[in-house]
Amino acid sequence: MKKLFTLAAVLGMLTFGASSFVSAQEGNNTAPDTALVQQDTLAVQQDSAAQTEAVALVVEEESLHKAIKTKFIEGGPGFMSSILLTLIFGLAIVIERIIYLNLSTTNTKKLLSNIEVALQKGGVEAAKEVCRNTRGPVASIFYQGLDRTHEGIDVVEKSIVTYGSVMMGQLEKGLTWISLFIAVAPMLGFMGTVIGMIQAFDAIQAAGDISPSLVAGGIKVALITTVFGLVVAIILQLFYNYLLSKIDSITNEMEDASVSLLDLLVKFNLKK
Repeated sequence: MKKLFTLAAVLGMLTFGASSFVSAQEGNNTAPDTALVQQDTLAVQQDSAAQTEAVALVVEEESLHKAIKTKFIEGGPGFMSSILLTLIFGLAIVIERIIYLNLSTTNTKKLLSNIEVALQKGGVEAAKEVCRNTRGPVASIFYQGLDRTHEGIDVVEKSIVTYGSVMMGQLEKGLTWISLFIAVAPMLGFMGTVIGMIQAFDAIQAAGDISPSLVAGGIKVALITTVFGLVVAIILQLFYNYLLSKIDSITNEMEDASVSLLDLLVKFNLKK
């Protein structure tokens, strides 16, 4: 009887342990499913937020473009178009100058090193060939100086100075037009403002009464041209100062490299 009771107790314990194990396994299987659902929900929320931000940016850009277009029309097509043309022409010259100045930048240390090696190996003709194969005003100045080495170092120095002035003129080409557009843009804006004010007073005279809405509307339309002209002048002025700083940097490199070339030629002639 005791054996039977003991056997029943052992079977009961085994059955309880198996059911607990199965429950634990089901809980473990359910936890990853819940985590996956949470991850999917978070990803959907992030995608929705990204789409909402993109839509908001598009709407903001459209509203900004629409506002600028509305103000442009309110300012009057005549003066606003003329100010816009100054901006277009000014930016065209600015882009051309930026490209030209970037192409005019030369690694002067590398160029002087190549010229020195060429002078030692092949003489002046080899150095001139190095200058011909190098772009930029510095290489052109060097070529003019090397081309007159047979006339003496003084002639070489004068040639470098003279041709350096020519290169400076090419670097500064077009800057006068940019400065002209910088001055003309706000003038056109002020002229549009004055004409708009005259038109506003003409409207008041025709109405025979001073209406606040009539005066405010006329003044607002008149001042739009001034704002647009000032904005154009500021944009072109920033690019103009950048171009001046770039030209100053190239000019300093030209002067330093020219002095180094003269020293190199003196050293080469002494060795020779």
